[in-house]
Amino acid sequence: MTPSAPGAPSAATLAFVESPVQLLNVLEWAYARPGAQPQLDGVPRQRGRRAGGADLPGPAPRPGAASPLRIVVLPPTDPMSRGQLRRVAALARDEGHEVRWQEARGSRFAPLKALAALARDVRAARTVVVGDPFSRYVQLLLTLVRAEELVVVDDGTATMEFMAQTARGERLVRWHRVGGGGLPGRIRELAYAPVSATARRRFTPAAHRGHRVEVFSSMPVTAHGGMTLRVNDFAWTRARFGPPRLTRGTDLVGTSLVETGVVDPDRYLDAVRALTLEHGATRYFAHRRESPEKLRALSRATGLEIVRPDLPLELIARRGPVGRTIVSFPSTVVHTLPYALTGTGVTVAVCDVDPAWLTGSASPRARSFLAGVTDTARDVRRLPAQAAPTA
Repeated sequence: MTPSAPGAPSAATLAFVESPVQLLNVLEWAYARPGAQPQLDGVPRQRGRRAGGADLPGPAPRPGAASPLRIVVLPPTDPMSRGQLRRVAALARDEGHEVRWQEARGSRFAPLKALAALARDVRAARTVVVGDPFSRYVQLLLTLVRAEELVVVDDGTATMEFMAQTARGERLVRWHRVGGGGLPGRIRELAYAPVSATARRRFTPAAHRGHRVEVFSSMPVTAHGGMTLRVNDFAWTRARFGPPRLTRGTDLVGTSLVETGVVDPDRYLDAVRALTLEHGATRYFAHRRESPEKLRALSRATGLEIVRPDLPLELIARRGPVGRTIVSFPSTVVHTLPYALTGTGVTVAVCDVDPAWLTGSASPRARSFLAGVTDTARDVRRLPAQAAPTA
């Protein structure tokens, strides 16, 4: 994944991704474009690998199935995210897309260097696809965009908050973010305000004549202000992989709610222990942001096998093997897995987050947002919040 050669022609469609899920959803968007889907019958297969390392059948790439994209990966610094991004990027190359790995973090001047390296392509692109409208780096890139079409693909449940905030004309702030930083933080916010305001206008079709905004999402959102909404039903994932072999057990899906400061770590461990006992769970699919220390504590307390997936869970589950029941806390997967696992016989269940689990530093929006994630999930089984076990 090397930068484009100097003088290489700019791509008509340019995508920016910062996480494995965003990259997967860009592939889904490319596949779902009108005229892009190839014939699904008689697909030749190639070999891939499961999360545990075993070989399994996987579909061969079909060049020309969709117009190729130029995808720019702006990787985070944590090793798990970077590893997953490289695996999904390999799938993107198999689909015929160009992938450019552009470091934009890790040093003081990395963002500015990346901006300079990308400026020509950003200005020339006719369609720009972004995966995280809350990203300050993406918002900075949007100040250079001249494209006629801007597409937002899911970065998980954050899309729900993005749509709500743009509908209300509010500034873009992540739902779990709590203001802070004192005077220096407020100065940074004021200095960045013009960039943020420009990004909000870019996401508002009415603010730019001839400018189109599309949202490609699995989340329960409603278009507004001239936006176009298309449903991401994971057609690419379903066409390329599976159906999975089902095990008799139950799999739990981890969450980064502890790492983001929303849920108390001890309450979370108690809830996982209770779910393990009640549902006979044997495996725990860790979120890529979960800390090693937390996962070791979970393993000791529950006896669960901790699995650190090397691909987004939608792909891992579709490839299999996977439990007949998948239990998750309120998160993106309670909306995406029912699409990815349609027709497989897998039941997806969601466990509510008890308000008592929230930390004192959780944002005021945390309780209602998490409840909304659960209440709007389709084709899932709802479980009550797990009470902490008595001593």
